[in-house]
Amino acid sequence: MKYIIGIGGVTNGGKTTLTNRIIKALPNCCVVHQDDFFKPQDQIEVGEDGFKQWDVLDSLDMEAMVSTVRAWIENPVKFARSHGVNVTPGSKEPASKDTHILVIEGFLLYNYKPLIDLFDIRYYLAVPYDECKRRRSTRSYTVPDPPGLFDGHVWPMYLKHRKEMEDSGVDVVYLDGLKSRDELYNQVFEDIHNKLLNCS
Repeated sequence: MKYIIGIGGVTNGGKTTLTNRIIKALPNCCVVHQDDFFKPQDQIEVGEDGFKQWDVLDSLDMEAMVSTVRAWIENPVKFARSHGVNVTPGSKEPASKDTHILVIEGFLLYNYKPLIDLFDIRYYLAVPYDECKRRRSTRSYTVPDPPGLFDGHVWPMYLKHRKEMEDSGVDVVYLDGLKSRDELYNQVFEDIHNKLLNCS
């Protein structure tokens, strides 16, 4: 059985931290990070808000991302091996050699139709404005945030894309990014087991 799990949501919501724990605990599990598909900096346009438009779909090569996911769908064993993942049962998963899982992590997973339909489960991490801004201010990025970027671009784009996702009726499991890392991990791990792995 092949399963694709999305871990999406707001910037600095805890997606990567959760993803890194989940992929270690699941059998034959690979990961695709949406951040790996950003276009080169010189291809990112400046918007009407005066900022480079990093937080929009056009900043990402979504076709390449979907192609990568489709390569996993076509042959998860070959994909795993080419990405340095050992194709063996996870320590917590006896007799699960036939289960293959792909976790896709990113901030705009559920706004691109060709990708939306590939997920078996879609998780969406959310944190309130104040906490998100606080977390963002403690991160260092390859391209540093210019002053005013969070309020002038990042947060408005998050709200816009979340509304688009909700208006289009995408079925997501909301996660409270204020919960502890352990709580989030346990919730998602248990949910994946109940919804996917116990069915196989």
